[in-house]
Amino acid sequence: MSSHAQNRARVIPLRPVPATPGPAPAAREPLWRDVVGDVLRRERLAQGRTLKDVAEDARISMPYLSEVERGLKEASSEVLAAAARSLGLGLTDVLSLAQQELARHSRPAPAGAPMGAVLLAA
Repeated sequence: MSSHAQNRARVIPLRPVPATPGPAPAAREPLWRDVVGDVLRRERLAQGRTLKDVAEDARISMPYLSEVERGLKEASSEVLAAAARSLGLGLTDVLSLAQQELARHSRPAPAGAPMGAVLLAA
């Protein structure tokens, strides 16, 4: 056998692991910073504004505002108020929108609704 053939690794196919029955994992409750970041991003995009524009107007660094929007940083009330003002909102508006989002996440699904289903109200 050549040295090249000896050095080649033998490929062994993996066997599928059977799923273990049990309860479905509980849905993770969203963190406050994720919800507030989502609200800020949604409002900014609804206004057609760039991250740079809002950050400059609010006097927040663009990388920091990006991290706040992505839920990576827990912003102070001063930073949230500045971002809200830049978007033409008050701090209470942002907090109210975040509270509404949290309330949507905490409502139990109606009986018979498939897990993970998106329900729309008319």
